[in-house]
Amino acid sequence: MTETVRETFHQETLDALFDDARARSLFSTTFVVLDLETTGGAPDGGGITEIGAVKVRGGEELGEFATLVNPGERIPPYITVLTGITEAMVLPAPRLDSVLPAFLEFAKDAVWVAHNAPYDTGFLKAACAAHGYPWPKPLVLDTAALARRVLTRDEVPNHKLATLARWLGNGRQPCHRALDDARATVDVLHALIGRLGGHRVHTLGDALEFVKAISPTQRRKRHLAENLPNTPGVYVFRDGRDRPLYVGTSSAIATRVRSYFTASEKRARINTEMLAAAERVEAIECAHSLEAEVRELRLIAAHKPPYNRRSKFPERVVWLKLTDEAYPRLSIVRKLAADGGAYLGPFSSRRVAELAADGVHEVLPLRQCTQRLSTRRPSAACALAELGRCPAPCEHRVSPEEYTARAAAPFRAATGGNPGEVVRRLLTRMRSLSEARRYEEAAAMRGRLVAFLKASVRMQRLASFTALSEVVAARPAVDGGWELAVIRHGRLAAAGASPPRVHPRATLEALLATAETVRPGPGPVPCASPEETERVLAWLERPETRLVQMAAGWASPVDSAARWRELLTTAEAASSSVVRSGD
Repeated sequence: MTETVRETFHQETLDALFDDARARSLFSTTFVVLDLETTGGAPDGGGITEIGAVKVRGGEELGEFATLVNPGERIPPYITVLTGITEAMVLPAPRLDSVLPAFLEFAKDAVWVAHNAPYDTGFLKAACAAHGYPWPKPLVLDTAALARRVLTRDEVPNHKLATLARWLGNGRQPCHRALDDARATVDVLHALIGRLGGHRVHTLGDALEFVKAISPTQRRKRHLAENLPNTPGVYVFRDGRDRPLYVGTSSAIATRVRSYFTASEKRARINTEMLAAAERVEAIECAHSLEAEVRELRLIAAHKPPYNRRSKFPERVVWLKLTDEAYPRLSIVRKLAADGGAYLGPFSSRRVAELAADGVHEVLPLRQCTQRLSTRRPSAACALAELGRCPAPCEHRVSPEEYTARAAAPFRAATGGNPGEVVRRLLTRMRSLSEARRYEEAAAMRGRLVAFLKASVRMQRLASFTALSEVVAARPAVDGGWELAVIRHGRLAAAGASPPRVHPRATLEALLATAETVRPGPGPVPCASPEETERVLAWLERPETRLVQMAAGWASPVDSAARWRELLTTAEAASSSVVRSGD
């Protein structure tokens, strides 16, 4: 076994020692170029007959590793003819379990390079598993894949190692021996790296992504990801007229934007249409992830970028309203108002609101007609009254007081705190349908129950939070210090971060002095979109978040809709399983 026949040293800066390996230039990256000879079988942890590797950096060879390996099995004759390695040669050689630790130490912290790398790394990974060594998960660069991206058919007839070594003008040629083939691969690697500059590939991360299948548009526009901060915030792709095309958020803007120009971006509309139209990327740095999420929602709502699908129309939520009249009825409305009506919501669509209304109408005798009824003059009854599905207030068969007690009061109670009566009636109705083997109708009733109860839980959760005039919270930052947030009536009014080893009070006082003034309004989400308030709630509910101060107590009624959360979870799971089985 031959190891490290020559060592040279290169003094790295402190930044290079601690930075992201993918961000290093190709010149300063340490590569271990390797090759294996095997018995030709599957990579099952054995079968390796020879390992050869060359360590290089900046065009210099730092060392070599070469050894024959006793595979513990017969070498097929055609492999001997191909490689020249005989059983007599490997019989005195060390076994793989004693060679593997030395190779892993030699290749430690380096980028592995091989020609048709999956073959070589597959054998080594299987060997680590078979002999109890943890797989080091190295970054791997495949010179065969790189050659397919860099060289055209006009330049080379194929991308075999021998062909590339000959056509790229290298002095060293492969001969199916591990170290010689590794040396030839080094020359091929250096020749290919020399051509990458013309493709704007300068770092290891660029090279690793370049070998993957990306579109010409992604390759042409990858310069848009340059010079962006790698901090939490929002990024905006803009076209030639500065119109927002797409708004996104990330804890590391530069890293996230770079991913749009790699093979990991699978969305066809993004990596073709949107990137083709994009001319620049705007970065908006934020104090922490919560501020970034909120700014993203507000920007999407304000500009409605064509390539964002979610959160574009927060104003399209609807509410189920119990009207304020002598004989109230349910109405679907788009806005909350201080008009004395009882509201349930918000619902993401009119269809879901109608589903919840159907559930309410199933168990409460609320009228479904839309005309305004007079308490003095009766009017004609509809078909529902004749079927016994309505108490017929239109014909004054029921007094306003009795109608309120029987129909309106349970719904008003459900929106204000306790939905128990409506929920129990829906459960009873669902159970009776199931016992009568009317399973499809029972499933439909369960869907109405889910729509009604989910809205009740959501609204009461929002209402208890948006009633607070001010909440100040802090969360430990990953790199030390504190992430700070000031929330007023459910809206993020200010966000900031205090540096490590500095008391956060000064930063907090500055935030409170400059925070947005938020006026309360009617209903549970008057000051922000429901999605924004729920993002803030999710941030506050994390176990590491600490409440610093509140203007008033934060509580929900004892008999609130949250008591039924377990039932809601069960019902939603049952509905999902029915949908999956139907598919």
